[in-house]
Amino acid sequence: MKGSCACGAIGYEIDRIDMPVSHCHCHSCRKTHAAAFVTTAGVLREHFRWTRGQDKLSNYESSPGKLRRFCSLCGCHLLAERIGASAVIVRMATLDEDPGVRPQYHIWGEHDVAWLQDDQLSVYAQWQPGR
Repeated sequence: MKGSCACGAIGYEIDRIDMPVSHCHCHSCRKTHAAAFVTTAGVLREHFRWTRGQDKLSNYESSPGKLRRFCSLCGCHLLAERIGASAVIVRMATLDEDPGVRPQYHIWGEHDVAWLQDDQLSVYAQWQPGR
């Protein structure tokens, strides 16, 4: 499977997703992604490879030993990793195709935000009517 940042400067490939997909609601993920939660999956290092743009990668240490890697041009976060860990944590929204797996659970629910609790909202294929 192929993945990339928003501007396309950085690309990667994964052979498969090796760990369960989850939605993370922690403070750090919410702030980093400017979203209510971020969907992630673990990929063993031997199943992950950068295909282009590694010179455009930036990172910051969001907690001791945890690096978040993102595009220095568009700011898109691609993965998080702990140096020496057997897997990287891929941001599922950066995949360019359907991986064929679905989220199995939410994590860090204690950090959830009150405004996310209303799941009775309407869903539209594109813009809402009248826009």
